[in-house]
Amino acid sequence: MNIDLAGRSAIVTGGSKGLGLAVATRFAASGADVAIVARGRPGLDAAAMAIGATARAKVLALQGDVAVASDIGRIYEQAMQAFGKLDIVVNNAGESRTAAFEAITDEMWREDFDQKLFAAIRLTRLVWPQMKERRWGRILNTLNIGAKAPRPESAPTTITRAAGMALTKVLAGEGAPHNILVNALLVGLIEADQHVRRAARTGVDIKDYMDERGRQIPLGRMGRAEEFANIACFLVSEEAAYITGTAINVDGGRSPAM
Repeated sequence: MNIDLAGRSAIVTGGSKGLGLAVATRFAASGADVAIVARGRPGLDAAAMAIGATARAKVLALQGDVAVASDIGRIYEQAMQAFGKLDIVVNNAGESRTAAFEAITDEMWREDFDQKLFAAIRLTRLVWPQMKERRWGRILNTLNIGAKAPRPESAPTTITRAAGMALTKVLAGEGAPHNILVNALLVGLIEADQHVRRAARTGVDIKDYMDERGRQIPLGRMGRAEEFANIACFLVSEEAAYITGTAINVDGGRSPAM
């Protein structure tokens, strides 16, 4: 499907690598102005350059920590100054952090909620009034399949992601009268930098690691970030104008929950 996002502007948190980078690249190739947000400047600049190679519009690299409220405010203002409006928000920041319940400290809980849930709340709260005024908006929350079917020792990430799914549903109901569509994509096993790091920590060859994890999935392989980005691009487009309040598994059939 040829999706045209010309004239739209988007902001993608966690946009310098992995799923966020793939989504931002797909949006930019489809004609949208795109701002990517990340904490590290070198990776951010490299990502912006890579996106710019196929972009049909503006690409903006914004450094900041979405776990910090003041950083979110500054990032929002910089994006607004560059683009004049924000039509699309992808709340994508945060890696999966898991541990046995007794090992999770208050600090770990706070960090996870700040980086994932409160970051999405704060950024969405800033863009919401302008979307209502223009009667057009798309909010897309990246969660994981544990939000629907949490397993033992999957906290804190499955807890914050489940809260993100509830946030998605609440916002979808409030946004619908204003043509603001809010959806979530629930990630299963998709090839990303965090898996590369995990393989390196255990001393396992990355191909062997991916193959082994892929055997856990009905489709027999891990997903690709580009496949995730294709679904994201569809959901923020006019082609998906009747889809809101849903949480879609992108997991090759791995989740026991629909």
